[in-house]
Amino acid sequence: MLRDSSKCPICGGRGVIISRSSMYQDTVAFCKCTEMDKTRILWKNSGIETEKNRLTFGKYNPYNKATESAKEAAISYFKKFKDLRATRKNSIAFLGQVGSGKSHLSVSIGLNLLAKGAHVIYMPYRDETLKLKQNILDEEFYASCLRRYRLAEVLIIDDLFKGKINDLDINIMFEIVNYRYMNNLPIIVLSEFTAERLLYFDEGIGSRIIEMCKDYVVEIEGKENNYMVRE
Repeated sequence: MLRDSSKCPICGGRGVIISRSSMYQDTVAFCKCTEMDKTRILWKNSGIETEKNRLTFGKYNPYNKATESAKEAAISYFKKFKDLRATRKNSIAFLGQVGSGKSHLSVSIGLNLLAKGAHVIYMPYRDETLKLKQNILDEEFYASCLRRYRLAEVLIIDDLFKGKINDLDINIMFEIVNYRYMNNLPIIVLSEFTAERLLYFDEGIGSRIIEMCKDYVVEIEGKENNYMVRE
């Protein structure tokens, strides 16, 4: 099927470039526009909304030592991910102060891993746990959602334990975190909880997260680190 010719001036919308390499033979190569399509599909399938694609490392501007250290940790984790992937300590957590750029850095890591071909899934904690609770009686849908978060090569959990939490919320997260812990699958966690509060709130989930993120637990504390209320 021909592609829309208005999409790419290089290949005329065919998705391939055909050139004559000899009198009797043509060479066919994929156009760069097909790679862009693959990237867009990866982003869409990851659950990372289009507006979040601007959250790159380059656009994260640290404004003190705490945020500078957080950015350095995020970049270090991404650069070492290939080596960390097979180890027990293959994950990273951004914990503490609201407004300190935890989501920005987490999505930056995710986008960079997506660009390298990793299967990254973004899980907004509040929205997804609510959806799971509302559909708990639909066994097929519930199992499908859990499977998506259990099996992702890399899982970003945004705003873990944000808002009102009940036993069902904890059970859902334990199912996801424990599966990934047992199968050595990386997580990128961000939460307003500190490491100590995570452990106190639910030791089963907290201890697994802390062990997986042991070398990359980034804690930012203090309202002076809230970018949204800084002068």
